[in-house]
Amino acid sequence: MTKHIGILTSGGDSPGLNAAIRGIGKAAHGFFGMQIIGFRDGFRGVMENRTIPLDPAALSGILTVGGTILGTSRDRPDRMPVGGKVLDATNAIIENYEKNHLDVLVCLGGGGTQKAALRLKEKGLNIITLPKTIDNDVALTDVTFGFDTALGIATEAIDRLHSTAHSHHRIVVVEIMGHRAGWLALGAGIAGGADVILIPEIPYDVESIAQAIRLRARNGKPFSIVAVAEGAISKADAVIYQRAVEKKEKAKQKAQRKKAKAALIELDQHHAGNTLRLARELEELTHLESRVTILGYVQRGGAPSAVDRLLATRLGTACADLIDQGRFGVMVAARGEGTEPVPLEKVAGKRKTVPLDHPWVKSARHVGTNLGD
Repeated sequence: MTKHIGILTSGGDSPGLNAAIRGIGKAAHGFFGMQIIGFRDGFRGVMENRTIPLDPAALSGILTVGGTILGTSRDRPDRMPVGGKVLDATNAIIENYEKNHLDVLVCLGGGGTQKAALRLKEKGLNIITLPKTIDNDVALTDVTFGFDTALGIATEAIDRLHSTAHSHHRIVVVEIMGHRAGWLALGAGIAGGADVILIPEIPYDVESIAQAIRLRARNGKPFSIVAVAEGAISKADAVIYQRAVEKKEKAKQKAQRKKAKAALIELDQHHAGNTLRLARELEELTHLESRVTILGYVQRGGAPSAVDRLLATRLGTACADLIDQGRFGVMVAARGEGTEPVPLEKVAGKRKTVPLDHPWVKSARHVGTNLGD
C-alpha cells in the first residue's frame, strides 16, 4: 500500500530546510511511490490541519531557496497558544495525523523540535526527525544543516570588519549567534582571524581580554577583532548562573521551581545586553574606541551553501529510505559521509557543546587567539 508522509519545519528558519524537504519528497515520491503533504507553520499547522501537497511541482526549484516553503513557528504540541490561553494540543495533532492517514510525521528542527517529536512518539505516532540549526548544537549528529551557511556568512562579516578596525585603530566587537553553544563563533572567529573569541563554554575574564588587546597595541597593532557568541558569559556571571540552575534542579515544590525558573529568565534578560557592556568595558580598560556589530538574523538568511545543500539532501533521502524500511522514532544523524538513525530518546533534551579539548579550541590557542580565560 502507498505510504503517506507528513512534513513540518519547526523552530527558527535555517538554510537547507527547503533542500531537505526536496530530498525527502523527491526520493519518497519519485523513487518509492509515496504521497507527501506539508503542514504549515510547524506543529501549529498540524493542530489546525493546514496542509499543502508536496507534489513534484511544489518541490521544483526550491533547492537553492533559503527559509522554508512550509513556514515555521516555535509552538510546542503540549504548550500551544490558542485564543489567549496555552493549551495541550497533542490530541488535536494525533487526530489530524489520523485524519490525513499518515504513516509517519517528519519533523525538521533543532533541539526543541527533537523534544516535541519525542512527546508525539511517546503518544504512539510514527516520527522521524532531521537535525537543523545554525548553532550546530543538536546532540549525536556530526553536524546540522544550516551551520555551514551561517559559518560562511559570519566569516565573511569578520573579513569585512578587519578593514574598518585597522583603518580607525578600533576594537570591533562582532556578536555571533549561539546562545548555549559556541560552534559558530569559534569556527567563524578562527576562519576570519579574530584576535579574541568568546564562547559560552569558556567563561571569560574581561581583564584577560583587555591585556591581550593592550599587548597587540604595544606590538604595533592598535586594533582588534573580538568575535563573541551571544551566549558568552563572564566568569562572575557564570557562577551566578550556575547557582540559579542548581537551585532550580534542587527545587522540590512547584512554587519553588517556578520561582527558580523566573530567576533564570531574569538572568537571561540581563545577559541580553552583554555584548554592549563588554564593548564599553574594553574601551575603558584599553583606551581604544570600540564598536559593536550584531549580525543577528542575517546569519541564517539567504541561499544555503553547497555543503548544506548536499547535507540536507543526504539526510532527506536517507529519511525516505528509513520510511520505506518502516524504521521510526529516530533522528537521521550525519555520520561521516553517511547517515545513522539515532533513537529520539538519546537526542531529546541534550545539547552538543564545544569540548574544551576540541581541535578547534587547540588550534585557536596555537595561533595566539585569546579565548578570554
